[in-house]
Order: sequence, then C-alpha cells, then structure tokens
Amino acid sequence: MAATLKVPELGENVDSVDVVKVLVAVGETLAAGQPVIEVETEKAAVEVPSTIAGTITAIHVAAGDTLHAGDPIVSVADGGAQPASAPAVAAPEPSPPEAPVAAPRPARAPQPETPTLGEMPLAPRWVAPEGPRKLVPAAPTVRRFAREVGVDITQVSGSGPGGRISIDDIKAFAARVIGRMTASPVGAASPELPDLSAFGPIRREPMSKIRQVTARNLSRAWVTVPQVTHHDHADITALETLRRQYRARIEAAGAKLTLTSILVKVTASALKLFPTLNAAVDLARLEVVYREHVHIGVAVDTEHGLLVPVIRDADRKNISAIATELDDLAARARERKLKPDEMQGGSFSISNLGGIGGTAFTPIVNWPEVAILGASRAATQPHWTGDRFEPRLILPLSLSYDHRLVDGADAARFLRWVVEALEEPLLIALEG
Repeated sequence: MAATLKVPELGENVDSVDVVKVLVAVGETLAAGQPVIEVETEKAAVEVPSTIAGTITAIHVAAGDTLHAGDPIVSVADGGAQPASAPAVAAPEPSPPEAPVAAPRPARAPQPETPTLGEMPLAPRWVAPEGPRKLVPAAPTVRRFAREVGVDITQVSGSGPGGRISIDDIKAFAARVIGRMTASPVGAASPELPDLSAFGPIRREPMSKIRQVTARNLSRAWVTVPQVTHHDHADITALETLRRQYRARIEAAGAKLTLTSILVKVTASALKLFPTLNAAVDLARLEVVYREHVHIGVAVDTEHGLLVPVIRDADRKNISAIATELDDLAARARERKLKPDEMQGGSFSISNLGGIGGTAFTPIVNWPEVAILGASRAATQPHWTGDRFEPRLILPLSLSYDHRLVDGADAARFLRWVVEALEEPLLIALEG
C-alpha cells in the first residue's frame, strides 16, 4: 500500500519552514517515528519524524526548499496510513504577544494615512508640522499620554465631538503603527536601499529566519521602549578567588562555574528585592504587570545568530544547578536543538560579552521585559586603598532599562545591589 508523508501543521503564527537537511534516501526502509527532514523555524532547528513506515520510493523535497503544511515530503511503498492528525512541528512564537489595544470609536473625521516608522518619533517629543501650527483639540492628560508613548498628536484624528482626541484615539493610532511594523518581514518599514553596486562589487544573501526575527524584535523594542543605560563597576577580586576555589566541585558534577552563572543567581536575587525591574508595562490598560516568577534569559552567541534560552525560576535554584542548566542550554543552542518553550517567557535578560572584550556597551531591552544587564571584560586595575594602590579585578556592568517604568534612581539602586552582592557574596544569603 502506497502512502505519502506530508508536512504537519506548523503551529500558531508559523506559515512556513525551510528545509535544512534531508535525512533519508530513496530505497531506504523508513520506520514510524524516524526523523525524515530537519527544518528551520525562526529560532530553532526541528526534526520532522515519520508517521508512516515502508520503503521510500520518492523524495519530494531538498535542502533549501520552503515548505508549508500539507506539502509532500516522501512517498513510500507498503506503508501504513498516515494518521489523520499528525504531530505538529514545534515552532517558537516569532515575537512575544502584543498587549491588546482598545478599538477606536467611530471617527467623525477621515483617518490620515498611517505614517511609516521613519515618520514616527522614536522617543516622546513634540513635533511641530511645517507651516502654521495645527490646533489639536485634546486635554492636557491626553497630550501627556501621547508624549509618554512617543506619538505625534498632530497626526492623530479624534473621534470625539469636534474631532477631540481621547486616550483611546492615541492607543488606536499607536496600534496601527505597530501593526504596520510587525507586518514587515523584519518588523520595520525601512527606506529602499540605494544601488550599492554603483560603487563597487556587492554580494547578496537572504536573511536567515533567526536574523529576520532578531531584526523584527529589536526594531520593535527600540521603537517601543524609551531606553536608558546605567553603568557601574564591581570589584570581583574576592569572587574570582572563590570561583577558582570551588570550580572543581562544579566540574565534577559535569558543569562549569562561570561568571555568567553567578550573575544569573545574583540578578535573580536582586529582582526579588526590586520587583519593578521584573515587571512589564501595559500601556493599553495603563497598568504595571508584576511577575511573581523570575525567569532569566541568557544571550548565547552561535554561528546561526543570537539565541536567548531562559532559565526558569532562577531565584529558586542554587548556583550549581544554574551552572549545570546553563551549560546544557548553551550547548543545545549552538547545536540548534533548543525546544521552542525554552526560549520564551523571560522576565529579565543577561548578555555577557566579557569573553570577547570591551569596556562597556548598551544592550537593548528585550520587550516586554523592562531591563537587561550587560557584562563586559573584567580587567585588573589599580585601586587606591587610602595609602597605596592595589591591583583589583574590576568588572564593568551596564544596565539598560525602560524609562517609562524604571526611574534612574531605581536602576542605580538595583545595579548597586548587584555590585555589592558580587563584592560581598554573603549578601545573597543575608538579603537575597
């Protein structure tokens, strides 16, 4: 009995997958559950198992093909019937779900054409139109709200009496702009690239799915979040001595005691004391959403692009458990073997570039989170003790935060606590 294996349902918000590798050949005996092809989703490589068995008579796909649900993969002879409901290919969400925005009331005036992101201010500010200043009927509270969310109120049409603008009108306008942004493959409406070949030879390559989703998410984060970065330094001389002292004990358990794993634990403890930095902003409802869990995303540099696996409930785990889990997640991230849910749900992120170099940087907040901690390379520097200089190992830290929710003083206190916990490890046990 002949049968054909088809691409199963791809999951919510996933329209297609790209074939990375074909794992079988014509004439091979195929068993149920055997991986047939490896496909690339936006954040992971996933193997598609067979739901039929038999001898392969034809292969309908090749590496580089783009597939949709229902497309044929292989045909077999003497195969069993394919189940009516094949298991879906697990695929990650391309971006965190957007907060619902209240629908606008029927407008009394025609809506203007939705501006591109290039026409929308990237930070709260007043933009006066050219020529005579446009009179905008709106209450002071509405004007303030427009400035806070970065909307030029002169571009908004009001739905109230006489075209009066309400907060709902501002929300609807922002939703249209964000919707237009996310509809783009990379999440932002960009001007057309000039003809670079006029200046010399060029080479074009298609963006990988990882690069597309990275561009889309970071574009949205940069436009949505008014970001500020606060910098500080930690003296980790004593901590490094302890790390080396206990490194062998962690290695015996099959993991590595790295500075990143220590930062995860310290940051998780700090977030319990400073819950605002573990929260989210819901401007559509004018609410602050406080998470009662601490899930730390850790940026991992791979040859395929940046991936951010999440360590869940990091505040409830000791450093040894965090180090073991982080080793496993990082290894599978580089092999493209992470599960989709292992890259979702983070409440705070850490990016450690110390292994590469640098003295400071400004990491971009991973919306809907409100803060991200960056670590640069630690270096031995002279430190004045009051009567002499001593060599101390100094770690530069950079905290970027969403200024809509986190004030500068709150960010400074949070990072200062992290610094003190790194300099005095007992502080985690006393206060964390």
